[in-house]
Parts: sequence; C-alpha cells; structure tokens
Amino acid sequence: MNEQEFNTLADQMLDRIEQALEACDGSFDYETKPGGVLELDFENGSKVILNRHGAAREIWIAAKSGGFHFRPEGGKWLDTRDGSELLASLSRCISAQSGEDIHLT
Repeated sequence: MNEQEFNTLADQMLDRIEQALEACDGSFDYETKPGGVLELDFENGSKVILNRHGAAREIWIAAKSGGFHFRPEGGKWLDTRDGSELLASLSRCISAQSGEDIHLT
C-alpha cells in the first residue's frame, strides 16, 4: 500500500470515529487537527490522541492506559499486538478516562 492509499483509508477511519463520537453521549470534547490528528479532552484534564502515522502505515492511539498501533487488515483496523479492533479499543480508552460506559460503533 502506498502512502496515498494509506492516507485515504486512515482518513476514512478517522471520519468514521468522528461520526461515532458525535453520536456518543459522552462528557468529553474532541477536535480534529491538521495532519490526521483527533484529540479528545476529558473533564478530568486527561486526553486521548489519535493520529495517522504514514511511515508505519498505522493509526496510533495515545491514552493514559498506553499506546496502541492499528493496521488495516481485511477491511478492519487491528491492533498490532493483540489483534483487537480499533473502535473497541478506543471505546475502552474513552471509558477508562471518562468514567463512563462508552461503546463506539
């Protein structure tokens, strides 16, 4: 996969995440920043940051619980360590940091 193909796939996933966040009734704010970055801010002052990483062809999550890397495989974005799906992992990170039960779809 070349960089342009990756950026297209990653931007589509980041758009999907943004739509899921809009549909979610969580007590956090988020902002899309240039370069494929999505930043979530929580009432307790913590953040979750997602970004596309072109060199590795991955989407990365940085959260209090750790850093997670996801690659596109078979139409899904899967964690490079445990194979979990991106939206499920992001839901866990948001739930942990917000103290709310969040399920992004």
